[in-house]
Amino acid sequence: MEKVNLDQKFALFNEQWKPKIVGELNGQHVKLGKIEGSFVWHQHENEDELFLVVKGKMRLEFRDSAVDIYEGELIIVPRGIEHRPVADEECHILIFEPASTLNTGNVNDEFTVEELEWI
Repeated sequence: MEKVNLDQKFALFNEQWKPKIVGELNGQHVKLGKIEGSFVWHQHENEDELFLVVKGKMRLEFRDSAVDIYEGELIIVPRGIEHRPVADEECHILIFEPASTLNTGNVNDEFTVEELEWI
């Protein structure tokens, strides 16, 4: 049992759109990511996905709407809902989802990370 300091963990990497694992519980991964720009449109057929903004602001775009998420706020995207994270400036996020979840869901492209790194 070790505590995790989010600021220290975020300081360990600079890559954007390459989430890092900082914890695991009940088959779920706790991941940290730095994002800027637009991600790929995708969905997760079998998994819900939680996004918590730790620093900055992001927007989750859906085909028929968009939601701005500010520092200290979170949103849960239900399984099967197509979405695309967007950040106009670098944003630090915490993602909570099943360990089996591929970051790009049903899409395999240059953003896909098959093997996530533990930090």
